[in-house]
Amino acid sequence: MSSSSDMEMPDTTGGAPQTRAGRRAARHGGPGGGPDRSLRLVAETSVVVLVDLQERLMPVIHDDAAVRQRARLLVHGAQQCGVPVVGTEQNPDKLGPLVDALPEACLRVMSKMHFGACEDGLLDLLDEVAPGRDQIVLAGTEAHVCLLQTALGIVESGRQAWVVSDACGSRDPRDTHTAMKRLGVSGARVTSTEMAIFEWLHTCEHPNFRAMSRQIKEPRFPSIDS
Repeated sequence: MSSSSDMEMPDTTGGAPQTRAGRRAARHGGPGGGPDRSLRLVAETSVVVLVDLQERLMPVIHDDAAVRQRARLLVHGAQQCGVPVVGTEQNPDKLGPLVDALPEACLRVMSKMHFGACEDGLLDLLDEVAPGRDQIVLAGTEAHVCLLQTALGIVESGRQAWVVSDACGSRDPRDTHTAMKRLGVSGARVTSTEMAIFEWLHTCEHPNFRAMSRQIKEPRFPSIDS
């Protein structure tokens, strides 16, 4: 006798009846459906967007040194895994350029005035410099303003927004916490720097695994290539 979990259920779309197991496979991958790529990052389909990590903004961000360190580590990991990087600058005449060596690591840095970068052409930029890459990995400030509105715009476009929580910040850490909670229930995927890097590496046989592992354990700022 079939268990209740495998009972045939009516298909309200007019097709053949489906079992619960079949519906799970259709949603999440499985026999005949393959793995669901949306559950993890893939280097070949990822692009990093650094949102407004700017010289005159970072000094007021809570624990800004940690946010900068994680952002640099994320960029270093992206470079080691062949993931392109772009950046945004909010009103750069007032807030200055991206900090550290981040501008040199970016294929392109776009200026914007809207809080959400998608409203100033981010999606067109991504289509130009990273065509076919629909996993958009975001880090930056402020988490509850420009970062959040950019991520929501990406979700609304039908692409995947992956928000690297430990490489994001706001002046008040409560705003960062609230932003991550809101993003997590709004269609974005909330992740961390190390989760992103190890998913890109995928295997300990990756040619850059050992070097990247050493860099992750190093407390000082990681070097990034210009």
